[in-house]
Amino acid sequence: MVGRIITSEACVAEGAAWLADQDARFHQALELTGPLPTRLRKDGFDQLLSAIVSQQVSVAAARAIWKRMKDAKLTGPRKIMWASEEELRAVGLSRQKIRYAKALAEARIDFKGLRDRPNAEIVKTLTQVSGIGVWTAEIYAMFSLGRADVFAPGDLALQESARMLFGLEKRPAEKQLRQMAEAWSPWRSVAARLLWAYYHVEKQREGIA
Repeated sequence: MVGRIITSEACVAEGAAWLADQDARFHQALELTGPLPTRLRKDGFDQLLSAIVSQQVSVAAARAIWKRMKDAKLTGPRKIMWASEEELRAVGLSRQKIRYAKALAEARIDFKGLRDRPNAEIVKTLTQVSGIGVWTAEIYAMFSLGRADVFAPGDLALQESARMLFGLEKRPAEKQLRQMAEAWSPWRSVAARLLWAYYHVEKQREGIA
């Protein structure tokens, strides 16, 4: 089942209110963060290609590489398939990322078809492509497809935020946080938004950007 799709700030606000009613700690976090952003993006090939470009580099470096790729019109699957390694290296891609980009292009994913598939199937389909891990697939489902009940427990910021908000002795491992998040269904994507926002509030309090 697809479940709820987040399409607006009102959807996020509904989910945040539900979480606040379920757990007083979420209520406290929401009072600190204020209204949560939708963070919605479009779906499709270029979103996953951009995620590959962003792996293991700074935000600034990823933006610079992506701009060069857009200027060179190297953001579509056919262009990636036809491009030589020299052309892709010229815009800033490493050999490993070139391999990942070509694997994504050759996978011929039916992105429109994914819109109607269950969350688990989306993750399974995307992670069959070299360079696409579970975290990337869950983030894609969350923000590009607007799924309301997806979580990304492998995210370090979510782990640290959960540690702070729930008073845990140490940062929860991915498996532990995934189990914790089951209690936040059917609004796990909103719980993630709230935890990310809370993380930034707490880090600003500590004087960390």
